[in-house]
Amino acid sequence: MNQQLNFVRLILLALASTVALIACAGSTTLSAAGSAKMEAALAGEHRTAANRARDQWRHPAETLGFFGIEPDSTVMEIWPGGGWYTEVLAPYLRDSGTYIAAGWDPDSSMEFIQNAVARYNEKLDANPEVYDQVKVAVLMPPAKLEPVAPGTVDVVVTFRNIHNWMPRESQGMMLQAMYDALRPGGVLGVVEHRGNASVPQDPKAKSGYVNEDYAIEMIEAAGFQLVDKAEINANPADTKDHPEGVWTLPPTLRLKDQDRDKYLGMGESDRFTLKFVKPEA
Repeated sequence: MNQQLNFVRLILLALASTVALIACAGSTTLSAAGSAKMEAALAGEHRTAANRARDQWRHPAETLGFFGIEPDSTVMEIWPGGGWYTEVLAPYLRDSGTYIAAGWDPDSSMEFIQNAVARYNEKLDANPEVYDQVKVAVLMPPAKLEPVAPGTVDVVVTFRNIHNWMPRESQGMMLQAMYDALRPGGVLGVVEHRGNASVPQDPKAKSGYVNEDYAIEMIEAAGFQLVDKAEINANPADTKDHPEGVWTLPPTLRLKDQDRDKYLGMGESDRFTLKFVKPEA
């Protein structure tokens, strides 16, 4: 009888632990110091009104808290684009951390890339009191894959970029570069447009959507371990069947005035938010 009671107790303890883990999943928050720094960064006058308006869809404080980014972290953002997250991370990390923007190659032969790099650099130069500590690096396959010394970064983040790599079959190279940059035990934070799980993944991701399970398998194949998921950036209103893919939705609104109110009402895309680690050993 005692053995049976002990067995039941073990089962109940296991169930309680499971429930606790589920309750905590995705609930990581910033420290008090981090929260104060984040509030100041988000309220900064350097942020445009248009970018502030997108906080309701991108949840920067919750997302960065989930990834465990504190003001003294060394963080590398992959392909920062126009700098939406640069506006948040650069001031947040400026005093005691390090922000590395690993972007496109300014020596590229593509005019589009040259112009994009120039616009990003102009953004930094125009506001040195916010961006003077930003470290700009190059990460662009196939030739430039070491933006920092190996094992020197605490957290790598990439926002809505996986679909950009898949058409060029460069996701393996990009993930390897991120893996190499991270210290053992470092975190990879990923946000991406979430595809319809009932629809097989297009390997070229022409719609801009990536199935969550597909992404997890891809990233784990690069050596990372999935440790947590969050629904911070979920949007159940996104039907994921748009004529111009994810770019039908705001902020792109590729159809312009056609069904504009419909897509504005739907909001930005449904997104998965995943946290991986580089194993210690």
